[in-house]
Amino acid sequence: MSRSRKRNWVKTTIGVALTGIMLFPVYWMLNVSLTRDQDMRKSPPDLLPLHGTLAGYRTVLDEQLPYLGTSLVIGLGTVVLTVALSAPAGYALAKLRPRGAGIVNFVLLAAQMIPGIIMAMGFYAIYLQLGLLQSVPGLIVADSTLAVPFGVLIFTAFMSGIPGELLQAATTDGAGPLRTFWSVVLPISRNAVVTVSLFAFLWSWSDFVFASTLGGGGAHEPITLGIYHYIGNNNQQWNAIMATAVVASLPAAVILVLAQRYVAAGVTAGAVKD
Repeated sequence: MSRSRKRNWVKTTIGVALTGIMLFPVYWMLNVSLTRDQDMRKSPPDLLPLHGTLAGYRTVLDEQLPYLGTSLVIGLGTVVLTVALSAPAGYALAKLRPRGAGIVNFVLLAAQMIPGIIMAMGFYAIYLQLGLLQSVPGLIVADSTLAVPFGVLIFTAFMSGIPGELLQAATTDGAGPLRTFWSVVLPISRNAVVTVSLFAFLWSWSDFVFASTLGGGGAHEPITLGIYHYIGNNNQQWNAIMATAVVASLPAAVILVLAQRYVAAGVTAGAVKD
């Protein structure tokens, strides 16, 4: 075996081993979700659920569906609001080039460095005056503040690569800036739209800081708070707790797998210029 092939085998082996280590918590979460309560105390524990049970998943369906529904509404609302704000802003920065565009880009980068808990406290003071605490619209707006700066940067990078001749042709045909954006730029920017939508959904789906600060104790709480309350109330029913975590992870995992090729194209857009 040549030296290069040996080197490739070593790299592959190391990569597989590291991937297995990183994915082991996910496997263990799935394993425990299928394990019976009486088998939890075995030492050493079973590496496979030899006497599996779906009791934990039945508990999830009975108790956690409202939390999942709320998270889904918040996630989709965050996606819509994020794309509606960041796509036109990215188009303006990339093609219309208003005054102060460089300052705007700097502010967007700085906004991503602000800790979430600081923003949560600011939102709490504002929502207290507006009556938006413990409300779904309030959480949608708060979660969007994390995704909009990222979305504007992605759209700006992607739309900068759109040929100016294409926009000039639309202008020659009588299209104004709004019509050009809606009919020409946005359809071409599908990869960027999918990328921004995916990250916005994942951030809102996994959010705990805004949910606990702005939505805790309300009638509609997301799944992150559902898991948090469930651990406190059922700290002995680990199969039900892990089943809740598995079910909460499925939507994000499925969407990520389906959209991964669009994400790769959207994130790398603008990185290479002719």
